[in-house]
Amino acid sequence: MAHFTVRETPCKSVINRVQGMPFDWSINPYRGCRHACVYCYARPTHEYLGMNGADEFQEVIFAKTNAPEVVRRELGRRSWRGDNVVIGTATDPYQQAESKYRITRGILEAFRDFRNPVSITTKSPMVLRDLDLLTELAGHAEVTVHFTVTTLDEALWRKIEPTTSKPHKRIEAMRTLREHGIRSGIFLSPVLPGLTDDTPHLEAVIAAAAHAGADFLFSQVLRLGPGISEYYLPFIQIEFPDLTSRYEELYRRNSPPGIYSQVVQRRVGELKERYGIPAHGAPAKQRVVPAPRATQLSLFGVH
Repeated sequence: MAHFTVRETPCKSVINRVQGMPFDWSINPYRGCRHACVYCYARPTHEYLGMNGADEFQEVIFAKTNAPEVVRRELGRRSWRGDNVVIGTATDPYQQAESKYRITRGILEAFRDFRNPVSITTKSPMVLRDLDLLTELAGHAEVTVHFTVTTLDEALWRKIEPTTSKPHKRIEAMRTLREHGIRSGIFLSPVLPGLTDDTPHLEAVIAAAAHAGADFLFSQVLRLGPGISEYYLPFIQIEFPDLTSRYEELYRRNSPPGIYSQVVQRRVGELKERYGIPAHGAPAKQRVVPAPRATQLSLFGVH
């Protein structure tokens, strides 16, 4: 892929109020993401800057260089109630630029000093670089790390998440965090129709997560809103043309029909139960994990 550039940009605020989500506050140290995931729902955010959500989203990254200082100011306000904050809701806080700018680490240092609960969502084992901070903070406040793992099929992974770390490395990073007492689990999301919605794909991720001691696993089917479908659907037409008509059928709206989502979620739920992953994200206990079954049940056609 082409070389990417980073534009340093100051920010006035960092902790953002979120509506319509299962959390109230978020932080995104970067804007744009080098991971270049074909399904990324944050692509339209670059359009607000007069840029496109295709190449520019993954090749022009904005780094909020003063974010750690701003976070300290915001956490120190008398009005701040110490709520949990999720880092990485739009773009990955451990994408490639973080190795140089260390903005996410600076933010976590502030959370440690203020003993404020935090959650992190990432596709990168780079989070282990900050294990010292996470361990310190976990002694005083709740710390949770979510690893997004869409598939363990490396051929497919290279197509849909071209510059991310290998999926099994994310699983191993999760295992390491769990071994150090950090609550951690998997986002099996998004589930991609015709690509990762069959039982073998789902079971591979769920079985690996269970073997690594995941505290939780959540999943959600692909949503294609404006600015995302314009990038993802041409990818399907080029790489998987035989799926084109099915996507046209499923995505007459931003989300597929409810029956499709229900079938996927039911299968995920059954597999979570089989492998002993807590249904509601409760702390994982020692469990006996069965071997994956050699079944082949396609959910793509909602059979």
